[in-house]
Amino acid sequence: MVTIFAIESSCDETAASVCRDGIILSNVISSQKIHEKYGGVVPELASRAHLQSIVPVTDQALKIAGVSLSDIDAFAFTQSPGLIGALLVGAEFTKSMSLALNKPLIAVHHMQAHVLANLIRPIYEKNKIPSFPFLCLTVSGGHTQIVLCESPLSMKIIGQTLDDAAGEAFDKSAKILGLPYPGGPLIDKYAKEGNGNKYKFPEPKIDGLDFSFSGLKTAFLYFIRDEKIKNENFVEENLPDICASIQSRIVSVLLNKLKKASRETGITEVCIAGGVSANSGLRSSFEALGKEEGWNTYIPSFEYCTDNAAMIAITAYYKYLDSRFEDLSVVPSARTA
Repeated sequence: MVTIFAIESSCDETAASVCRDGIILSNVISSQKIHEKYGGVVPELASRAHLQSIVPVTDQALKIAGVSLSDIDAFAFTQSPGLIGALLVGAEFTKSMSLALNKPLIAVHHMQAHVLANLIRPIYEKNKIPSFPFLCLTVSGGHTQIVLCESPLSMKIIGQTLDDAAGEAFDKSAKILGLPYPGGPLIDKYAKEGNGNKYKFPEPKIDGLDFSFSGLKTAFLYFIRDEKIKNENFVEENLPDICASIQSRIVSVLLNKLKKASRETGITEVCIAGGVSANSGLRSSFEALGKEEGWNTYIPSFEYCTDNAAMIAITAYYKYLDSRFEDLSVVPSARTA
């Protein structure tokens, strides 16, 4: 029996989780509300908030799981990528527990963990996880990738954004519309009431399996600017249709590349992951495309889509089985690589 304790602190969520033999026993997340008034995450404030929250979320995760620190076989933390100050809080806290209890230390890559969130098997469900090899479209505020997964610890990026991430495209579009931070979920909310075919936005012409969203953002900016010149109340009068239309285009860009990847590789086990995979438009369109293409589709539960420690714990579990441990000299990195 292997019990893992994991911390996630890469951005503005402080999270802790306990995993036993690949089953998540607890997943506690403390979200930071302080950034809303600044229109984005303030790194220094994020670091301070992690310092305040990390002990309470640890205590709660252990209590929910019904375990004590002496029951833990290994301690895991997010090593990269992320805000360096935020990562340091989680790394040093986890290293101190590993040292004090003389237990193995495991460093986890945040994006690998998002992919492996698809391997979290709920206690009450069976056979709901993908078999290898599978494809995963990983979409978040900072990353957009298509990953070919041959095993839990063997992955290859076969497509990625050349500039902006899909999550950033959602948030920047929301900012252009005057919506408060975080804007991506608000676009999803208003899109449910709108017509996604009302306004047409260009689809970037990028070779291969890579993505680009900078041109789409610029086209959206100019569209809103021009329409407001004609009618200063254009956004207020047409908000649901605008949101539905830009969301429809971002989703189609993502799924057209994923469809191409599946056809080129012949892989029909297909997943999505990352914070943007919580978007209802992407989830429904992904499942519909899966039926058309004959895929077996997988989407993590909502609590495992946004930043969370359960995905760090499940990744650490597989690294534990492969004895991939670190010594106390390991340091976090803000960079992806």
